Amino acid sequence: MTLDAQTPTLDHWIAGSPAAGDSSRTSPVYDPALGEVTKHVRLGSASDVDTAVAAARAAYAEWGRSSIAKRQTVMFAFRELLNARKGELAAILTSEHGKVLSDAAGEVARGLEVVEFACAMPQLTKGSHSLNVSTDVDVYSVKEPLGVVGIISPFNFPAMVPMWFFPIAIATGNTVVLKPSEKDPSVANWLAALLAEAGLPDGVFNVVHGDKEAVDALLEHPDVASISFVGSTPIARYVYEKGTAAGKRVQALGGAKNHMLVLPDADLDLVADAAVNAGFGSAGERCMAISVVLAVDPVGDALVEKVRDRMGKLVTGDGRGDADMGPLITREHRDKVAGYLDVAADDGATVVVDGRGVTPSGGAPDGFWLGPSLVDHVGTTSTVYTDEIFGPVLSIVRVASYAEGLELINGGQYGNGTAIFTNDGGAARRFQADVEVGMVGINVPIPVPVAYHSFGGWKSSLFGDAKAYGPSGVDFFTREKAVTARWLDPATHGGVDLGFPQNS
Repeated sequence: MTLDAQTPTLDHWIAGSPAAGDSSRTSPVYDPALGEVTKHVRLGSASDVDTAVAAARAAYAEWGRSSIAKRQTVMFAFRELLNARKGELAAILTSEHGKVLSDAAGEVARGLEVVEFACAMPQLTKGSHSLNVSTDVDVYSVKEPLGVVGIISPFNFPAMVPMWFFPIAIATGNTVVLKPSEKDPSVANWLAALLAEAGLPDGVFNVVHGDKEAVDALLEHPDVASISFVGSTPIARYVYEKGTAAGKRVQALGGAKNHMLVLPDADLDLVADAAVNAGFGSAGERCMAISVVLAVDPVGDALVEKVRDRMGKLVTGDGRGDADMGPLITREHRDKVAGYLDVAADDGATVVVDGRGVTPSGGAPDGFWLGPSLVDHVGTTSTVYTDEIFGPVLSIVRVASYAEGLELINGGQYGNGTAIFTNDGGAARRFQADVEVGMVGINVPIPVPVAYHSFGGWKSSLFGDAKAYGPSGVDFFTREKAVTARWLDPATHGGVDLGFPQNS
């Protein structure tokens, strides 16, 4: 792409400072509310990835052996800087992703929770010690870092998702190469600069922007010990298979089609509020968004009316203004999501609210607008039901019973998040046991665990055994070493004995 001399270009961040790298390829970065290019971002080559990995490997020689106290000093300083300047980060996020400022601030806050969790790493990385397992023999285990770790993060949470991983990776002694989405890349560089300000040594945290070439280079690089990925299921599967084939640890979080099961005894006002919040927050560009409401009749008609009433009060527009919901990330994605409304009509569903004619509040007419949309009587063979739409389209599926709703949830390919709304404690307890999904909400529409638990789904929503952050994240970024030690007088060591060692 030919660069406009007036449009800035975002460099990589390698070894503590911006770096142009070897590749001349770039990609445009848009303000989705204006539909305008605000900058270009460099698309790194395999050589650029190699340079970043080399910097991380060089830094690991010291950082991997640094004291817990040193790491914690940096992490606490980063936490304080991030908390003080979180509004600045939210504004950058909104300018490139489009989500409203309050939503962007919430994203930063959830990422900050993981930073705070990482501030407790000394307690979480303690080994264990067994004294005198045999005569004068002790056994103890220690947790050690992996080395250089790779992170590949998506466009929808450019701040929170990287913070699911790198605070824990750094606090446990690893060094990092982050490949953020090229659609909203500036957050990554801002975080890198803030880490440097917090005292993180050069090379411990590096950013290489790019596309598939950079991703493949990370997956294949012999000096990268692990890969953490969040994105669509097809790419998650690709990352997992390619990364593990190269001998790496891989945690690859994929797509979702999250269902909310509404039982007849539920408070429908609470349900309608929850469905609108979870379906249209961040313009539906969340892997934890509720995209399907399973209404157990006879509540379907009443629920649709309540949801439609609330949708009529929503304001779509520039996220820096008074809007409730912002634009989608790109024009191409907006067009793809909008196309599902035609599919719904063709498949016999009822388009109750069509967001294609929305008039935005603020922004520009060329922004990537699609208002909240509601589709009722969606058939389970329609792609509106089966596809991960990843946009502000909420589907209502009518079911006759709890059992039918549960069967639909468990029969799907995804198992990321789900929710049940009911006032029946027995039904809720039965649901949490019966449902084959990794994260479950009971009268909670978006059951994202707090940082000291772990995030991740089942089935095609997660490839690999390791979930994100929490105890699972600590285990992922460390490896255990067991040491068996004996200190004896050489004169009493027992002599030669070819038998298998036994405890005594």
